[in-house]
Amino acid sequence: MTALVTGATGFIGSAVARKLLARGEAVRVLARKGGDRRNLAELDVEIVEGDLRDEAARRAACAGISSLYHVAADYRLWVPDPAAMYATNVDATTDLLRRAADAGADRIVYTSSVATLGIPADGTPATEDTPVLLTDMIGPYKRSKYLAEEAVRGLAREESLPVVIVNPTAPVGPRDVKPTPTGRTVIEAAAGRMPAFVDTGLNLVHVDDCAEGHLLAHDKGAVGERYILGGENLTLQQILTRIAVLTGGKAPTIKLPHGAILPLAYVVEFAAKLLRTGEPFMTVDGIKLAKKRMFFTHAKATRDLGYAARPVDDALHDAIAWFRLHGSLPRL
Repeated sequence: MTALVTGATGFIGSAVARKLLARGEAVRVLARKGGDRRNLAELDVEIVEGDLRDEAARRAACAGISSLYHVAADYRLWVPDPAAMYATNVDATTDLLRRAADAGADRIVYTSSVATLGIPADGTPATEDTPVLLTDMIGPYKRSKYLAEEAVRGLAREESLPVVIVNPTAPVGPRDVKPTPTGRTVIEAAAGRMPAFVDTGLNLVHVDDCAEGHLLAHDKGAVGERYILGGENLTLQQILTRIAVLTGGKAPTIKLPHGAILPLAYVVEFAAKLLRTGEPFMTVDGIKLAKKRMFFTHAKATRDLGYAARPVDDALHDAIAWFRLHGSLPRL
């Protein structure tokens, strides 16, 4: 009995792999040649080398598996070529899930995102059923994940694939090697380099709780259903203040209007594309997304799966400690 985990070199995927190993399961991972494998260090996993968009790699990875946790995705908020993102997040995902089912996987957990969910206009936390349309999706990442989730639900409905969908919020904690956009915020705030903030909000969840939610979805989730895996809803100012308390730093007091930042984001993106410097530190889509508070409730996962999340201060503490240990922040 082998569980295949895609994205296991990344943040959530590595946490899922560790949880599976801890309960005695054999784990296979798909990892790109030459990719960063620090999150696989000292893990007793079988590695299939290849890219998610490579058909041969998908076929080899799925051979003989009993379950699939498809966590991998291209989650950049800025890409010079959106077609590559759609190829990974939509096309490769659909084929991988079909191959897993054909190989005998009796349960598939697909990691979507709360980016695919609607946001209530009145500011209340969103649920799995908050209405949303493709036209509400800002940027290629959100659109690709929306289309991917629609395709996955279609596979469950029309082809009887045994797939359960999970929608993580913003994970925080150890082993954020890239780091994620939320992890970059934690680093900058802990280093005292964020004296100002915009009026936005996030739902933060400890990455290990999110990973546990994946296993609960496998064990108890209903086929074709989706479950938000979240923690606490906090404004950006509250997040930065909590980080300041944990680090002994100074909480920011300067509030910046979105309208003043958006033009700068266009300039930064243009410069990144012109100079080919990679993903810019500020993106147009990121600023547009920040106009909405991304607040969610995980009540359904708690009720149906037995899911629980620890206090967000624990997640922030663990993230800061890991970033200090691995050189992203000065050691105390």
